[in-house]
Formats: sequence, structure tokens, C-alpha cells
Amino acid sequence: MLKKVILPLAFAAAFSAFPALATTHIQAPAGAAAAVAATLPPLIDVQALKAQLGRTDLRILDIRADKDYAAGHIPGAINTPYGKYRGPQDNPGQLPAEAALTELLQAAGVDADTQVVVVHGGASHTDFGAAARVYWTLKVGGLTRLSILDGGTKAWQAAGGALDSAAPAVARSRFSYRYDQDQIVSGEELAAALEAGQAPALIDARPAKFYSGEVRVDAAARYGTLPGARSLDNARFFPEGGTTLKPAGELKALVAQAGAADAPAVSFCNTGHWAATNWFVMSEIAGNKQVKLYPESIVGWSKSPLPMENEPSRVTALIQDVKRALDK
Repeated sequence: MLKKVILPLAFAAAFSAFPALATTHIQAPAGAAAAVAATLPPLIDVQALKAQLGRTDLRILDIRADKDYAAGHIPGAINTPYGKYRGPQDNPGQLPAEAALTELLQAAGVDADTQVVVVHGGASHTDFGAAARVYWTLKVGGLTRLSILDGGTKAWQAAGGALDSAAPAVARSRFSYRYDQDQIVSGEELAAALEAGQAPALIDARPAKFYSGEVRVDAAARYGTLPGARSLDNARFFPEGGTTLKPAGELKALVAQAGAADAPAVSFCNTGHWAATNWFVMSEIAGNKQVKLYPESIVGWSKSPLPMENEPSRVTALIQDVKRALDK
């Protein structure tokens, strides 16, 4: 049983409502003159990005591995590999040190006024989760002009976009990264909210077998999900086998069905990767600014004595562990 605690006022305030933000795909404007220094919406397509190339305030962050970036990237893109935004192997969802992110973004020439476009590989829908986690990390660190390229590098190439192998030289910025704790949910806050009976809607972004307690990732100590959580597999936001998001109307309908359209909610998964996709859709597309991300997610939660739902018996968990070992 959890120790009785009172829901912190700061936690309750963190879920206060904010005005909804209209977020849809931007279509390429007509004519070169239309490529003005305006803030782009959170999700853009390839033609829109092509129209923005050459902007002095634009910084494209390619989050693929070094070798993939070196083999060819969107002209002008800077490589900031996804791993730089993640925690250690035993807890990948853990937040990196502010100093490390400050160094990363200063070297990439990013400052508070930079229009950032995050570009992932686009090999599968889960690549979008990496871009969404980076987007979220940048947002909670103080940046406001942020976008993701829908479909990533794969979509860029499919549309005939040229690739470059040279890493551009950029001037170092003076940006100082600081976490806005009001936008981040910790396990302690969730535990307090659950004990007080004031928890927001908990949205599990993992595939169904994780939610039901049938499988787990190596870094997780236990099977199951958070108490009272609802399942919303992040894959549902993409056409089957697709790597670009469904139309905004369909995305909003899925969010509404999950009960997260206009109410406080927390998105989680195993390590805050798939959860970032759900957070992005709920917050930046559906406009629910009461949605938060639990970065450490199940891996962090499962290593504590906190309760879980859909947790199998010790015998069943042992059998599942043996099966996991044999399947490797």
C-alpha cells in the first residue's frame, strides 16, 4: 500500500487548461517569396520543408545515427543523434542532464528564436516516436518554434528531395537548456495523484500485449501497466504499414475515443518513446494542452514498489521470463 500523500498543488496546477493550438499539415506556399520567417506548425510535409530551405532562422536536426547521416541527409541538416536525448541503457527514458543538452544544442547552432525541424529516418512508424521525443525534449527545454517532418528522410527521398553528404558549418549558439518541470510528470507525482484519487487519464501507448502484461522489455522489472490506465497503441495513429500520420480528423477522433480530447492526461509507454507519439498527437494535433508525458514510463515505475495492473502471478511471470530468454 502506498504511503498516504496529498496531491501536490504544483501537480494539480500542471494540468491546468491552456488554449488549444490549431495544428495541421502545412502545405507548400506558392512562390519563393512565400518562404517567410514564420513559425511553422508542429507537423509539416516534404513540400513545405522544401519551400523553407534557405531561411536563416531554420535549423534542421537530423536525429539518425552518425553513419546514416554521413551517408546522405537533407541539405543543411545538422546531426544530433537520438541517443543524445536519451538516458542510460537500463533506463532510456531518464532525462539527460541539462548541461549535456545545452552543449548539444549550442553546437548545433540552436537558440531560442530558431525554427527547428526534427527529421527522423522514416523506416517505420516507430521512428516518428524518436522525433516526437526529441520535439518534446526541446519544448520542455524552452524552445517554441518546433516542427517534425512527417515521414522523415524516407519521405524526403521518395518525393525526389536531394541528399547531401557534407556536414554544414554553423555558428555556435548561447542557448541554455533548462527543464520546465511543470511540463514533466514524475513517478512520485503520479503515485501521489493515484493515492489521492485525483489521477489524470493514464494513456498507455504500447502494443496490447505490453498493456495486458504478456510481454515486457528487458529494462522493465515487472509486467503490466499503470493502475487505471487505458490502452491506445501508438501504431493506431498511422495507416497499417505506413510511416506518416493519418489525417488530422482521424487523429482527433482516436484521441476523443480514448477520452483524452479535453481532459488532463498522461502519456506513457516503456521508456517514453512511443508515448511521445501519443503526446504529440494529443497535444500538438488534437490541441489538448493538459496532456503531459511521463518520460521514464513503465521502466522507471516497475523498478519501484508502486502498484501495477495486469501484473501476472509470480509463476506466470517466471514462465514468461523463460519464454523471453528462449526467444532471444
